Amino acid sequence: MTMQTTAPILRLQEASLSLNGNTGVVEILHQIDLEVTAGETLGLIGPSGSGKSSLLMVMGGLEQASGGTITALGQDLTAMNEDALARFRRDHMGVVFQSFHLIPTMTALENVATPLELAGHADAFERAQAELEAVGLRARAGHFPAQLSGGEQQRVALARAVAPRPDILLADEPTGNLDEANGRAIMDLLFDLRDRHGATLIMVTHAPELAARCDRVVHLRDGRLDLAATQKAAE
Repeated sequence: MTMQTTAPILRLQEASLSLNGNTGVVEILHQIDLEVTAGETLGLIGPSGSGKSSLLMVMGGLEQASGGTITALGQDLTAMNEDALARFRRDHMGVVFQSFHLIPTMTALENVATPLELAGHADAFERAQAELEAVGLRARAGHFPAQLSGGEQQRVALARAVAPRPDILLADEPTGNLDEANGRAIMDLLFDLRDRHGATLIMVTHAPELAARCDRVVHLRDGRLDLAATQKAAE
């Protein structure tokens, strides 16, 4: 279900994130201002520890911002409680993690069908089967994660993320745990699925070839947008 809005599909206004560490409060993100348009593919890059993954988690409501506002599809995520955020993600967002996060006691088919079942889709397993076929895993639908290679597990994770037809697809280093050949295959699949479903894609990546395929790249450094680096890349 797509919510109609003329505003940016995602907007961050002075978004900040601080966490309690062993030595006190640690400032992770500092007053991030960023807008993402519908259908855009945005890459988040920067050195390790720059806050890329934290920014992605804040965008998806997986981490609660400590300050500022985050608006997605016209809805204020910072005003939602955990239950409301979970429902919003279920209906409008797909998330792909570097480490797959598949449920080990479920088959590939069951892993993909689970979010569809939770959303109340009567055809959950039919849609899950179609998505597995789309990522080339028709013959592996009945296998458990431990019986799949890393590349196959990431394909299942991709199928699970896109099966509910999300408006926004978030990917955190989707090729980070894969070898070069599998990483390239996952890159192609990611963009194919984006095109097929028309989702807005936001991804964290260290892979220059993946960043180069994005419509726009944003650089982070020390929890801040590196405007100079971002502007240089755009020139």
